[in-house]
Amino acid sequence: MFKKFVCTAAFIALTSVASQALADGHQPGKGVTVQPARATWNTGFFQEALVRKGLEELGYKVKKPKDLQNPIFYKTVSLGDVDYWTNGWFPNHDGQLPKGFYEKAEKAGYVVKAGGLQGYLVSKKHVEQFGINSLDDFKRDEVKKAFDKNGDGKADLTACPPGWGCEQVIAHHMKVYDLDDHINPVKAAYEAGMASALAEYKDGEPVFFYTWAPNWTIFKLKPGTDVMWINVPETMPKESQMAGKDRMEVSGIEGAVSDPVKLGFVVSDIQIVANKKFMADNPAAKKFFEVFTLPLSDINEQNTRMNEGEKSQKDVEKHASEWIAKNQATWKGWLDAARKAAM
Repeated sequence: MFKKFVCTAAFIALTSVASQALADGHQPGKGVTVQPARATWNTGFFQEALVRKGLEELGYKVKKPKDLQNPIFYKTVSLGDVDYWTNGWFPNHDGQLPKGFYEKAEKAGYVVKAGGLQGYLVSKKHVEQFGINSLDDFKRDEVKKAFDKNGDGKADLTACPPGWGCEQVIAHHMKVYDLDDHINPVKAAYEAGMASALAEYKDGEPVFFYTWAPNWTIFKLKPGTDVMWINVPETMPKESQMAGKDRMEVSGIEGAVSDPVKLGFVVSDIQIVANKKFMADNPAAKKFFEVFTLPLSDINEQNTRMNEGEKSQKDVEKHASEWIAKNQATWKGWLDAARKAAM
């Protein structure tokens, strides 16, 4: 009986200490310096700022992130020269990993599951008016006429500038689906092209464009409300897409004309990637990485603010602080989970 009382008392005391530690803002990362990396595209800066702020609240001293190209990051994190980044796109980045990568590094959680989207969108009004389901519908004369902006007899597509990876995939689609005589991919500066498309949409005109997510474009023109993701006629990957061919037809995409939808591009999960030793030595950081997740719409909204001029590092930090203030329950839950993991 006495032993049972002692065990119960010890359990209550331990629980009380743990609860008090959470209430006091326990900092399991105190004394640990962390070196993050960051992708070179600014649509990924927001989540980097949020995760860094989370680690700082957990007591870590977090250095300024190093902006790295994808292959350099994956080599560097496996060597332990940086500790993590929030900008992994998988399976899109699989081909950029060094040999033996998973012996030294690992993925953690999902910043946005199936958040790395690419594909073609059409104004919803005209999807319904013309019964558009896939790129094949742009072979129909009435559809080409409606989307022909310059009078050349082809539907105009706001596409990718020369040199972008998506330009090569779009060219592949034009060839394998026999669309060269029906669609004109406009390769001017993308932001200017999308600004024009947005103005045309507001005037009630048909719009047809390529985009990706996260991106400001699908905050301004919301899939399911303003525009719809359409299919490619069939999944015919180019050689560089073969590794992710099973992720080119996906279900559950909001605003798609069908479920599943064949996007013609590999759909990626956006994930944190970290050095394995760092994760093993820092269970609080590991848990925070695992539970941290964002609605794609929140990233799109922040990217829109950047596109409209709020794009300095100071602006990004402000956006992250504002998000935390608006989502206190979620934020506190992540920090509590991280603190518990370190006890």
